[in-house]
Amino acid sequence: ELNHVVAEVFSGIRLVKSVVAEQNTRDRFQGVSEKTKKLGLKMAKVNSIYTPIMQMLIVFAMAIVMYVVLLSRDSMDPAALIAYVTAAALLPKPIRSLSGVHPQLLQGVVAAGEVFRHIDYDKEIDTGTYAPQAMQGHIEFDNVTFAYLADNAPVLDHVSFTVEPGKTLALVGRSGGGKSTLVNLIPRFYPLSGGSIKIDGKPIEQYQLDCLRRNIAIVSQNISLFNASVADNIAFGIDNTADAEIEAAAKAANAHEFIQALPEGYNTLVGENGVLLSGGQRQRLAIARAILRNSPILILDEATSALDNESEVKVQAALERVMQDRTTIVIAHRLSTIEHADSILVLDGGKIIEQGSHAELMQAGSVYAKMVQRDFAE
Repeated sequence: ELNHVVAEVFSGIRLVKSVVAEQNTRDRFQGVSEKTKKLGLKMAKVNSIYTPIMQMLIVFAMAIVMYVVLLSRDSMDPAALIAYVTAAALLPKPIRSLSGVHPQLLQGVVAAGEVFRHIDYDKEIDTGTYAPQAMQGHIEFDNVTFAYLADNAPVLDHVSFTVEPGKTLALVGRSGGGKSTLVNLIPRFYPLSGGSIKIDGKPIEQYQLDCLRRNIAIVSQNISLFNASVADNIAFGIDNTADAEIEAAAKAANAHEFIQALPEGYNTLVGENGVLLSGGQRQRLAIARAILRNSPILILDEATSALDNESEVKVQAALERVMQDRTTIVIAHRLSTIEHADSILVLDGGKIIEQGSHAELMQAGSVYAKMVQRDFAE
């Protein structure tokens, strides 16, 4: 628990500083430290009592054995007595060592229980055998229903739609409407509660999991970068990538210019989760990663929502390049991102309430049209 608190504080140090929560954080750390100290003292007290008790039990056991031996025999010659006493004197040491290990063993059992609790989690189900060399990118949702827990209300309720290869589908709607859940079902991050999802006419469960996910590139609002070089982050998950390929992907993502300006160019370390880069720079590295993967299916989950206007223009231009000739599903709250989509789905309460192109929905004076006027007006 103490390690967990320390890790949380270091990872969220900006938030701690920004809300002036140093004293609260210090008090929390002090409380956990005090709890840890009390547990340590309790364990030391147990050890200090446990060892003398074990030694006393050993002495009493030896005395009883000697008494029984002497009682059963009229006499004992000096040689036998010396042999017995010598053997008895050698016996306590290994027993004391064993008794000293016991408290440590108990601590290890508790720690091991926590480790095995995670190890025993069910593995991802991967019974699929279909692994095509390439996918076309035709996506079909057929009465898809999903709930995170069986007893909960469904997050998605009988959702059906089709995306043709190379086309773009935009998902809009209020927060909590099921948009992110929907796109997370395509790479099988969660099992379906009902219905089916097909890619190129085959249910996604029939695909080998590795094959399925290699054909899907995801660019989300929350970018994951590792404390490695820029080049390693762009090529993450792709073996034997040439420097020229990485550079070409960076150029297509409008990232080459700022990478060249870094102290060591493509060999510059980006820090923990890209802390040394701006939000727009991290986003463009994620887009470069998606371009390098060259997957036929692209998922954009709020990819520009946290950017300023200047960064958004550069990222949007990069996204338009990566979306070409790819089946794309876009989640966005900005009109510039979705108005050019081939089809738009409006989700509310896990259901599709409207579907059509931007022009069709605007002309119909639909819920989408009201959302545009209310939320997307610039």
